[in-house]
Amino acid sequence: MASKLPKISIITPCYTIARLKDITELLDSIHIQTYENIEVLIVAERSLELAGSIRSYVEEKGYHNTQVLYNQEEWGSYSARNLGIRQAQGDIIAFIDDDALLFPDWAEETVNTYADDNSIIGLTGPILPLWEQDSMAWFPRELYWIFSCTYWDWTEKTEVRNGYGTNISFRRDAFHCCGLFKSSLEIKGQGKSDWQRPGAKETEFSLRVTQKTGKRIIYNPSIRVKHKVYRYRLSTNFIARRAYWEGYAKALLNRWYRPSDKKLLVTEYDLLRRIFFNLLPRSLGLLFKHPMIATRQLWVTAVVLSCVAGGYLGYNLSHLWGRGQLL
Repeated sequence: MASKLPKISIITPCYTIARLKDITELLDSIHIQTYENIEVLIVAERSLELAGSIRSYVEEKGYHNTQVLYNQEEWGSYSARNLGIRQAQGDIIAFIDDDALLFPDWAEETVNTYADDNSIIGLTGPILPLWEQDSMAWFPRELYWIFSCTYWDWTEKTEVRNGYGTNISFRRDAFHCCGLFKSSLEIKGQGKSDWQRPGAKETEFSLRVTQKTGKRIIYNPSIRVKHKVYRYRLSTNFIARRAYWEGYAKALLNRWYRPSDKKLLVTEYDLLRRIFFNLLPRSLGLLFKHPMIATRQLWVTAVVLSCVAGGYLGYNLSHLWGRGQLL
């Protein structure tokens, strides 16, 4: 029966042995899905020890529908995803990060949503933070994207520009007509890898696919994952770095796609309004009852806004410099 149903290929890149426990927990969450026709491709790089340890775990658990690939090409999460795409056999190709966990009905909801509407080319859904400690939950929802979690709180299916690589899928046709992810955008200073800096590559691919196919990417609140948020990610250095590169990447996409899409950054403008008219008043209102939480929220908001602006300006200045317009 399962063979007659659409196959989902789940691709997960990984690069460090420190994530081995996360990866095994992800694999366990995949193999208790209520939908059966799934193949899993774990794409490891940099660490043969990591690849070998995952293979051992897969064999021990008897997960026969799981492959462990080793990326010997260009380093980076999207280069690894592209390797997985080339090997995938599924009708639906999905991407889940190695520190995420699927809800048991994730695959079933994904298949049903595609089956119900042929105008859908891609799907995404809630990425819920799984805090390492409960005390971290003071972090403002409007800034969850710092951890690749969704700040959207929609309860109905909604068309979106893109999803995050932690929980996103496309019909196989998307890659047939539009190629693979760009493994390298004009993100300066990333060295050999894009693991620690958002490069907006799923956004760029989503824009390319929707423009070329005329089909939609939908946010379905029932397609849920949990994303682990470790305490180190609340450090000012981590948050500032992520915010800077997010601003840089959005400026790059704005230059590439704004001429053909005047509403390209409408998502960011809506979020900015939420920050100024919801988050900031809410945080200020907490100053007397919960001054520590309020201070933390105001501080992190100031850091994020200033670093996003710095990244956006930094890209535009570097672009102008490269064209010889700054002397």
